[in-house]
Amino acid sequence: MSKEKKFITCEGNYAASHIAYMFSEVACIYPITPSSDMAEYVDQWSAIGRKNIFGEVVDVKEMQSEAGAAGAMHGSLQTGALTSTYTASQGLLLMIPNMYKMSGELLPAVFHVSARSLAAQALSIFGDHSDVMSCRQAGFAMLATSSAQEIMDIAGVAHLAAIKTRIPFIHFFDGFRTSHELQKVEEMHMEDLAKLVDYKALQRFRDNALNPEHPVTRGTAQNPDIYFQSREAADKFYDPIPDTVEEYMQEIKKITGREYHPFNYYGAPDAENVIVAMGSVNNTIKEVIDYLAEKGEKVGLIEVHLYRPFSEKYFMKVLPKSVKKISVLDRTKEIGAQGEPLYLDIRNMFYGKENAPCIIGGRYGLSSKDTTPAQILSVYDNLKLDKPKNRFTVGINDDVKHSSLPILPEISVVPKGTHEAKFFGLGADGTVGANKNSIKIIGDSTDKYAQAYFSYDSKKSGGITISHLRFG
Repeated sequence: MSKEKKFITCEGNYAASHIAYMFSEVACIYPITPSSDMAEYVDQWSAIGRKNIFGEVVDVKEMQSEAGAAGAMHGSLQTGALTSTYTASQGLLLMIPNMYKMSGELLPAVFHVSARSLAAQALSIFGDHSDVMSCRQAGFAMLATSSAQEIMDIAGVAHLAAIKTRIPFIHFFDGFRTSHELQKVEEMHMEDLAKLVDYKALQRFRDNALNPEHPVTRGTAQNPDIYFQSREAADKFYDPIPDTVEEYMQEIKKITGREYHPFNYYGAPDAENVIVAMGSVNNTIKEVIDYLAEKGEKVGLIEVHLYRPFSEKYFMKVLPKSVKKISVLDRTKEIGAQGEPLYLDIRNMFYGKENAPCIIGGRYGLSSKDTTPAQILSVYDNLKLDKPKNRFTVGINDDVKHSSLPILPEISVVPKGTHEAKFFGLGADGTVGANKNSIKIIGDSTDKYAQAYFSYDSKKSGGITISHLRFG
């Protein structure tokens, strides 16, 4: 460890913007819930003159829409400035046309996305992976985190790998559940991360910037004779990404002592039943694994960090040889498909392999629907069946297509010695603000671990608020 550990109590959005500011020279912003706080933090820090890794104050540009922010990003990157943005949901969709240009032109953009539902039968400001899954084909690498501490640790990997590989990154985490949850986390120091920057790659990026002193042709049209070949040639830039991400994760381990890989395994080394998932649900799954381990059951979890490019090499590296059944959890619904995206990736990876495990998939947590330990228990119980239910839902009672798994009695997985409190209030009455201050005081002024989450509806004021506080 290079410095004495410093702990702060902060939300996921704060952690993401804290790291993004270090690596950004320009930030193109337009606020959208639940990512607005990231842009606000960056704007505040720029206004007071906070310096980034390169000794510069970040130039923040607020545009007229997310489409404008993406266009400004594209232009900024073309001129050799490291540029980032913060968005979600419909805002991210407005950026997709420019995302194809950024990836096609090998521009190291970084998007920090507090993943949120898309407006379908109704609008929802709450979290799932519908928005980021709409960007799978845009050519961005995709990195997932599941807690404020993971954001603090891994967000920098997105920036570092983007600079080194020349491929833009989406770093995403669950809207509200992770973006707005308060946790006591170990803060990353800029001095440690500055040493990891590939300055030769950064200089190559700057050398390729548009400059009237050495003009180049960009934005051309290609005919059928070369477009196909040019598109295929991009593969050589994507192939090294998993190894590059792994290398930087090992560097983060040297700083923090925490172990990260493109895929992390948690559970019994000889587990037969395993869940594959990404995002905040992994923390719940880990608690259920520990609960079942005390009862003698051997189950596991493969936690996805690097979703794109999807690396079979690193997945197989952590998959126990004993696994017979895999349940893949997706936090999105892809209507009309044979399954949701992560499920199809896993199933395709095992296609044609001898002694392949039974692979099933299900949906959970759309629009921040809570996924409880008992519901994860139901997923593991489903895997115990001779013929597990496929294409299932968890956490709801599906009385239309009857896809839902049984709803089991709740179980407690809270560690002994933990103090919990729940406060009810009305929107704008000050209850949420008071509880945020309380948990920050406990986290920052004591040696206790602190966590807080706040549930409320979409109304600005007058709705029911529930503040969940936990420390111990």
